[in-house]
Amino acid sequence: MTYVLHYAPDNASLIIRMALDHRGLPYRTQLVDRASQEQSSAAYRALNPNGLIPTLETPQGPLFETGAILLWLADTHGGLGPAPTDPARGAFLKWLFFAANTLHPCLRMLFYPEKYIDAPHQAALRKGLQTQLQQGFATLDSFATQSGDWLSGSQPGVLDFYAAALLRWPALYPNDADRSWFALANLPALQDLCARIETLPCTAALQKAEGLGDTPFTAPRRPTPPEGSAT
Repeated sequence: MTYVLHYAPDNASLIIRMALDHRGLPYRTQLVDRASQEQSSAAYRALNPNGLIPTLETPQGPLFETGAILLWLADTHGGLGPAPTDPARGAFLKWLFFAANTLHPCLRMLFYPEKYIDAPHQAALRKGLQTQLQQGFATLDSFATQSGDWLSGSQPGVLDFYAAALLRWPALYPNDADRSWFALANLPALQDLCARIETLPCTAALQKAEGLGDTPFTAPRRPTPPEGSAT
């Protein structure tokens, strides 16, 4: 089967795109037009009832939630993370879930505080989230120095792609907020990870497909995609 990736530029779908391209899996893309709020349409919610991006259509039905899609691809096709019998499997899973359950939701709340709290309290929420993210990224950076092959190692996979995206977005979003709290240079192991990811063919494909520029992870700039919009 050729997978169908429902995507928007510079959304979490880019992580799935990288995994598919890195593993050489057949897929086609279907733009979710955020400018017209297509993610909230009945047709899209029939695939993903939460109205979030990405969704991946598979022989087992549509999959959503970034971490779940990544783990399914890794287990289904191999080469994207340690196999269930690999001694590194436990460490891989806990850090993949840390990215999916802690870092990613914090970024979503930081970018869209109006979805979670009333306007008078949004500045306080953002400040608290910035502190939590600083601590979370520092923790991940410490792990990256000793993680072996499956984060910042010799076998790039879904955890690397997830980390690179999570490190891209704070440098760019939200549009109207102070971003001085975040500096990739303060995370040397993760900075090295981003530099290595930028050398991969899957990143070159991503740059062309979504207009992310020459240094999408080490020195991000706003996307200029050939179709669709990031927000």
